[in-house]
Amino acid sequence: MACDYDGTLAPFTDDPTRAHPAPGAIATLARLAELPRTTVALLSGRNRAALAEVSGATAPVVLVGSHGSEWEGGFDAPLDDDDNALLARLHTELGEIAQSTAGAHVESKPTAAVLHVRPVEDLAARERATAQAMAGPATLDGVFVTQGKNVVEIAVREASKGAAIERLVEQAGAEVAIFVGDDVTDERGFARLRPQDVGIKVGEGETAAGHRVADIPAVVRLLGTLADLRG
Repeated sequence: MACDYDGTLAPFTDDPTRAHPAPGAIATLARLAELPRTTVALLSGRNRAALAEVSGATAPVVLVGSHGSEWEGGFDAPLDDDDNALLARLHTELGEIAQSTAGAHVESKPTAAVLHVRPVEDLAARERATAQAMAGPATLDGVFVTQGKNVVEIAVREASKGAAIERLVEQAGAEVAIFVGDDVTDERGFARLRPQDVGIKVGEGETAAGHRVADIPAVVRLLGTLADLRG
């Protein structure tokens, strides 16, 4: 059982550090994780430390950060000098875009720089900043781009929620995987599910998921129902 965090278990906020989980969400995940033959993971674009802090989730829930590339033991390979130089350039160029866009800011992740435009009140300025990021630093050689809702994340390491789900399935020997997510970044997860697996999209929009729920409270009810059935 893998769940995205922001927009799936917690509402979006202008201040990401205040995106607290919906009532009962983490407790229900923990109840699921304690059941026999059941692995539960939070799979987020946040770095793993930030995910742990804001969600409050602890073992046996597995925390996977940075869109599936950051695990308990860290990243599969440390950044080298070239990676660090490229990451510094990304911060500089995205920072220049943010400085010229009132309300925008750049988040630093271990392998990525992230332009956030959700707080930008002027819709035209929000769209312009996103376009500048996509036409500029997002085109650099050696970067991996993930564009979400009012977010452009540019990384120097490739990450995929789909690959992370496959890794979790392999580690657990899982017969069935369930993945719940809301954002375009979660579509990579839905696309890699097997025929017997279950993808659940939160909210509106086109999706590769086979199922859909309306909102975050519906996700919490779904998790509770699953815990009851598994118990």
